[in-house]
Amino acid sequence: MVGQSVPVLPGTLDSPRVRIVTLDHPWLWLLAGWRDLRKTPLASIAYGLVFVVMGFYLTSMVSHMFHMALALATGFLLVGPFLAMGLYDLSARLERGQPATFWHAVTAWRGKGMTLALFGMMVGLIMIVWARLSALLYAVLFLGRNIEVEHSVQALFFSGDGLRFLIAFTMVGAVLAALVFCISVVSIPMIMDRNCDFFTAIVTSLTAVRVNPGPMLLWAVLIVVITGVGLATFYLGLAITLPLVGHATWHAYRDVVE
Repeated sequence: MVGQSVPVLPGTLDSPRVRIVTLDHPWLWLLAGWRDLRKTPLASIAYGLVFVVMGFYLTSMVSHMFHMALALATGFLLVGPFLAMGLYDLSARLERGQPATFWHAVTAWRGKGMTLALFGMMVGLIMIVWARLSALLYAVLFLGRNIEVEHSVQALFFSGDGLRFLIAFTMVGAVLAALVFCISVVSIPMIMDRNCDFFTAIVTSLTAVRVNPGPMLLWAVLIVVITGVGLATFYLGLAITLPLVGHATWHAYRDVVE
């Protein structure tokens, strides 16, 4: 079965096809992403720095509300595939031998505005649900007590309420992150690359996960770990980790979708 491909929409002549890959492929995607990052360091890192600044700004706005700061930080895992669209364009340009600059990255949405807007609205809605669920968990498990960011470690790891909140927060977040991963793992690069509709892109992404459960699980874990490293450095590491994952995601798409 490995190396074969399956149609996304059986019975249609122009259906996209998804390849069956092996567990070593996610590592190859990362390697290809690193090569792209090295070829476009200024554009890629500048693109990543935009989200470092955004992360600092948003966190400073809610620093007095620990649960909101935590929801925003972990929300990068939910909105990251959408935010990285400029990096997909840079990798596509490198693949075609075209110039790849920061300007190309920030204007990559042009020509795909409506389809990308629909995807952005969907991801935004999931992010709103995540923020509300986070607030609900916090209110129930901490009984409305206010915790500031600088006291969060003690409150989370050295109290029964904190540990219960952390477990519940992780479980709910993992479900939402898995949902976003399944519908976006190849869909946004596909929208950027082809003249395909919103529905076809999402079904292709779901099919890619269905026929490659092992490799896609490994890819999801790698994304979480690499993004987590960026977040653990108070967003500064996102200047490198976000471009790395973004470029690698383009190569995942090119490898998995015929």
